[in-house]
Amino acid sequence: MKKLFLIVVVLVLVSGCKKSTVEYIGNWIKRSDFEGVPRGSAVSFVIGDKVYFGTGFNSGQDSEYLKDFWMYDNARDFWTRLTDFPGEPRIGAVAFTINGKGYMGLGYNGKVKLKDFWEFNPATNVWTQKADFGGTARYGAVGFALGNKGYMGTGYDDNDNRDFYSYDPATNAWTQIASMGGSKRQYSVAFTINEKAYVTTGINNGVNLTDLWQFDPTTNTWTQKADIDYDTSWTIVRSGGTAFTLGTKSYVGLGYNSGVRKDFWEYDPLLDTWTNKTDFEGSSRQNASSFVINNRAFIIGGQSSSYFFDDIWELMPFEAVVTTD
Repeated sequence: MKKLFLIVVVLVLVSGCKKSTVEYIGNWIKRSDFEGVPRGSAVSFVIGDKVYFGTGFNSGQDSEYLKDFWMYDNARDFWTRLTDFPGEPRIGAVAFTINGKGYMGLGYNGKVKLKDFWEFNPATNVWTQKADFGGTARYGAVGFALGNKGYMGTGYDDNDNRDFYSYDPATNAWTQIASMGGSKRQYSVAFTINEKAYVTTGINNGVNLTDLWQFDPTTNTWTQKADIDYDTSWTIVRSGGTAFTLGTKSYVGLGYNSGVRKDFWEYDPLLDTWTNKTDFEGSSRQNASSFVINNRAFIIGGQSSSYFFDDIWELMPFEAVVTTD
């Protein structure tokens, strides 16, 4: 009886341990493909309940640098091709949304770096050229919107940069603001959360960067946060990644570091720390785009060497991983 009792106790303990070690680390679900040409280095922005996606690059096309633009209806799961973007086709541009209108600028058209800046009105599906970006022509920069202003900075203009400029749509004017701290960079990522912006990753003269900076628009100051290699188990450093915010957390993943990557990391701004999430379940890639709509986060497109993607994946960050969905 004593032996039987011990066996029962051991079984109960083992069963209890299994339950306590279950981790809900995120699940990726493949959605319907994008209906246009596969591409990397495109831009996306969200207005209301619609997503707008376009430009980018595909080396297999007659016109490798793209200027087509599309609107995605998430509720009905279909894409509508809009009038082409009227400016130069391009890669490495920056886009954001302010007060129900989309804004896009910068990039590279295969010949020259660009500094033009455009406004998109979804009510009329019309692009209007606005005042040129306040800094030098460049690509591989980052941008974000906070309040009623947009912000662009970093990027490559034959030199890596760390300067930043704000755009006021009410006056159609650019103002140089405080440069971000730390290293100059290109192909970094930016995300916003709790009325502040964060910039991290990227490369400077071919070196992967490890610093993370927070921007406060009310004080026009940058504050350095914990480096993204502070914990030796972290492998967050990369270039050409993608980032988005969902709820109270932000997410950074994909990109390039000694090869294209598929890992994803969750950032908690309150703790200033990162948690490794489930790897992206599509192919490894860099220069993908992302968008968040109705509290749902999606990855679209990207490239791996000369292969370009048109698949779309949704992250369910609090669900257990299921590799068969």
